[in-house]
Amino acid sequence: MNTMIGRIMMKTILLLVVGLTSINSISAQIKADEIIGIWELEDKTSKMEIYKQNARYFGKLLYGKDVVNEDGTSKKDTENPDPKLRKQDLIGSTYIKDLAFDGKEYDDGKVYDSSTGKTWKCFVSIKGGDLHFTGYMGVKWLGQTYVYKRLK
Repeated sequence: MNTMIGRIMMKTILLLVVGLTSINSISAQIKADEIIGIWELEDKTSKMEIYKQNARYFGKLLYGKDVVNEDGTSKKDTENPDPKLRKQDLIGSTYIKDLAFDGKEYDDGKVYDSSTGKTWKCFVSIKGGDLHFTGYMGVKWLGQTYVYKRLK
């Protein structure tokens, strides 16, 4: 009788452990995907869409005050180091690449600066519902940070 009760208790404990592990895994995934959506720079001069592809996060430019011509059309990527890409539109281009969620923030990303044709390192964190985007070269904490608000 004691052996049967012991087995039932062990199975119950095992199911609880597996269940809690699954809940934590799902919760972490939901938190990681919090970044997905459309974000607008605080001063409303830029909009981007963050999306997920193969467990990494990317940012596509939807609007930028400095990347639109007077007639509303997109400027071209004239500073791109690859001559074949200099005729592509900046609007709609993926300029943030390969952000990985580490449990607290999104790191190891790269951001393309179309005004110079250079690529910088970047990381993102969500604080108080706002997206804090930092681009940097060299020392991570000496970069330039921009705050974006989620659009609904």
